[in-house]
Amino acid sequence: MRKEFAYVDARTDGLVLSETEAGILEATALKIAADHAGCSLHSTDLLHSVELASAALPGEVRRALIAFRDQGNTGGALLLRGLPVGTLPATPDRPEAEPHWADVPVATLSQLMVMSVLGRSISYSDEKNGNLVQDVSPKRGAERRQENGGSILLELHTEDGFHPAAPHFLSLICLRGDRDGKAATVTGGIGDALPALDAETVAALRRPEFRTRFSTSFVRDSGREVMTPPMPVLSGPESNPDLRVDFHGTVGTTPAARAALARLEDAILGSLKGLVLEPGELIILDNRRTVHGRTDFAPRYDGQDRWLRRSFALADLRPVWSELGQGRSHNPVTAEQHAELIAAI
Repeated sequence: MRKEFAYVDARTDGLVLSETEAGILEATALKIAADHAGCSLHSTDLLHSVELASAALPGEVRRALIAFRDQGNTGGALLLRGLPVGTLPATPDRPEAEPHWADVPVATLSQLMVMSVLGRSISYSDEKNGNLVQDVSPKRGAERRQENGGSILLELHTEDGFHPAAPHFLSLICLRGDRDGKAATVTGGIGDALPALDAETVAALRRPEFRTRFSTSFVRDSGREVMTPPMPVLSGPESNPDLRVDFHGTVGTTPAARAALARLEDAILGSLKGLVLEPGELIILDNRRTVHGRTDFAPRYDGQDRWLRRSFALADLRPVWSELGQGRSHNPVTAEQHAELIAAI
């Protein structure tokens, strides 16, 4: 495991909402919350209202989101700054303390308005109880886990890269920043790394000679290691490939695959961008073109620790419609189902 990441600060690349624009977004979020009081966040009516209300986003922001959705960028990330987060409870330090969406309506609905421009919200029933917007904060006893509740360095990965319906986009909005300024969110886009890879390495990464370990939250039999069938790390167009890898959980099944994976990691590490997120900053990742991670930090568990909220989106729900359970939550996926579902998507 690496002890640190070297990265270029990305804050200057962000779009900034004015105080007036943030106020309009906050008022819109509070109106939706009032109109849908008592509803599940999975409610179709609520989500449709959120999508319609995305018109409250500034035109410049919507244009940037549409361009990112359709064309992307080499880094695979987009930063928005100045979003409203509203009044906040204490940072949750255990899963049962995570608030209902209606207790943080401004941040929740502002984030979903942004995501609705990119695609259709989705969650996974294996993870975070299928919550459509999820809390990312340090959890007592989970400090050393390679998961979002840990506080050690989180290795670079595409989100849920083992899953046949991994999200196309994910976003992280900061409600509270790390007071020590240590917890940097880092990203590495395949578009930035590709020029550093030779043709032999790229060809090896395109062969189905890699397996990725399922996250522990997706493995219901405690202690059992589950790996995907052999898959490529790179796929799609030669000049604009898709990326699916977890440098903590992906292994090459041949010597050439292992060597190519190491060269890919070096290329991505050489082009990292990152920042210590501050309240109201929201980073959006194209999960098909970028990996992300986080540097280590020291939680205090005093109610004021770093607190992000995460949401996912797919460009189209139709390919997974039969796999959705309650609302927009994807049903559990077993290792045996994986190859069949990958082929269907």
